[in-house]
Parts: sequence; C-alpha cells; structure tokens
Amino acid sequence: MMKYIATFYSHYGAIQYRKNCEKAVVMPVPRDLSSSCGTCVRFEAEGEFPERNEEVEQIVRIEDSGYVRIYHADEE
Repeated sequence: MMKYIATFYSHYGAIQYRKNCEKAVVMPVPRDLSSSCGTCVRFEAEGEFPERNEEVEQIVRIEDSGYVRIYHADEE
C-alpha cells in the first residue's frame, strides 16, 4: 500500500476528508510541504483514494526520497 499526505485550505476540510479514509491520521503539515491551514491527513491507499473536494490543496505520495506531488488544486 502506498502512503499519501493531503493538505487542505481549512481545518474543516481536513476533518471532513479524514472521515472518508481508512487508517488515516490528522496531523500538522510537514515542514517540506506548505499548507493554508497547517493541517493535513496522512493515509494509505492502494489504487484509488478518497475523492477530492474543494478543500483539498494538494496530495503527495510519500517515498523514501521525499514527497512526489500527484495533485495540486492550482494545476486543474
């Protein structure tokens, strides 16, 4: 299973997203990632992961070498 971090524009968005994830943790955003609200959700997923909502700022995959961005709201 792959590990991911989703960052959000608001704390409320993080809490709502967490409700749709299995084995997810709400936590402070790591220093290497920037976030509007300072709260992120770390989760595991195989294949597809929970649907994005308008509060999702970015989603990154956690790898040994660092973070790989797989989604950013500004790039849509």
